[in-house]
Amino acid sequence: MNYHNYYPVDIVNGPGTRVTLFVSGCVHQCKGCYNQSTWRLDAGHLFTQEMEDKIINDLNDTRIKRRGLSLSGGDPLHPQNVAAVLKLVKRVRQECAGKDIWLWSGYLLSELTIEQQQIVDIIDVLVDGKYEQAQRNPSLVWKGSENQIIHYFKLNN
Repeated sequence: MNYHNYYPVDIVNGPGTRVTLFVSGCVHQCKGCYNQSTWRLDAGHLFTQEMEDKIINDLNDTRIKRRGLSLSGGDPLHPQNVAAVLKLVKRVRQECAGKDIWLWSGYLLSELTIEQQQIVDIIDVLVDGKYEQAQRNPSLVWKGSENQIIHYFKLNN
């Protein structure tokens, strides 16, 4: 997997102070997408064990308390990202007590593969659905268009 950007301290992509990883690769390529530079699977940087360790360490850093991890992109549920994302979210669950996990995907919850669903079974919140420029609404919180749905599965607070 490649990632496009990593923000060790982020207050924009989800509630509270978070760490945010923008992965590379998206098959949806929504018209009007604000993050087109993440569409290619080979965009950005290789996601290494060192980068995964950094995310875990940042989540557990007591100097700057983070509420959780945000995964966006690109699309974290792109078939070629699933293995690395699943490994990461499992590790967050095991090593980062009390941290929530939010994930944004163009895939609908109802159309996920078994492999993609394994990730969703671990996370707290899924924002699903393609960005639809015709349904854009800047006043929405945590999503860009009216068709997208925020699924709250569990929250650790």
